[in-house]
Amino acid sequence: MTITQRRKLGRSELEVSPISFGGNVFGWTIDENTSFEILDNFVAAGGNFIDTADVYSKWAPGNQGGESETILGKWLKQRGHRDRVVIATKVGSDMGIKGKGLSRKHIQQAVEDSLQRLQTDYIDLYQSHIDDESTPLEETLETYSELIRQGKVRAIGASNYSGSRLLQALEISRKHSYPRYESLQPRYNLYDRDSFEQDLQQISQEYKIGVISYSSIASGFLSGKYRSEKDLSISARGNSIKKYLNPRGFAILEAIDRVAKSYNSTPTQVSLAWLIANPTITAPIVSATNLDQLKDIVQAANLKLDGDAINLLNQASS
Repeated sequence: MTITQRRKLGRSELEVSPISFGGNVFGWTIDENTSFEILDNFVAAGGNFIDTADVYSKWAPGNQGGESETILGKWLKQRGHRDRVVIATKVGSDMGIKGKGLSRKHIQQAVEDSLQRLQTDYIDLYQSHIDDESTPLEETLETYSELIRQGKVRAIGASNYSGSRLLQALEISRKHSYPRYESLQPRYNLYDRDSFEQDLQQISQEYKIGVISYSSIASGFLSGKYRSEKDLSISARGNSIKKYLNPRGFAILEAIDRVAKSYNSTPTQVSLAWLIANPTITAPIVSATNLDQLKDIVQAANLKLDGDAINLLNQASS
């Protein structure tokens, strides 16, 4: 089963698959060879949207940041796939001695570092990873404007912005004729709904901003493989899943199981299909560490849930 659909990202020229592959696993939970194998299969299955960040995966022992971009860059160079894929990366997180934030100086240095690691002349989607309230939004957006003029960036996006700050940024872009944030990357899944649905969802709809959700299956919890504390030891992400092991979490899993059974699908596919069915969501971001997981993810792109299934999931997770 392959992904044939493409969706426009915001008002940009970027056309992306309805699933984005999350590159945070490159150089963390999978090595370079496995990363290449998974990327090859993702593209062969019709996926074209890959999300990473300069800071991935600085948190892993022995890493300093940039590992994910470096692996992705080697793959792009060896396979010659640059024109077949949409590469999204991010700037702003703490890179240690290389600094952090969204100042003009930091962005100008960080974009050159990312371009070098990715072995490319341009980044399709360059995202503000974390809001930097110490830097004027005008400075950040003007810097992005220059990068787009120089051909180094095609479109820009925001990640982890509040509704009020996103609106401020959109107004500044309008007022000064700067490029605007075409995408928003929030934490959003069947369990974590409040922060996005409170105001960001409406803003995204009103301004036609493409939403690319992260933590789309709640660090793996919504895949159904973590149903008790003893299951947490099977993954490097186990500690981040413990918070979902509560009555609400189990009620959501029960609803997912019911829907999965009726569609002869899997909990992962149902969880992703619920996101894909949301008209605000352009593409959920999800990662895989082996080919079986990747196959599961790819099949989600073609699973169309009916109204009853979506209502059941909404009620269980409300």
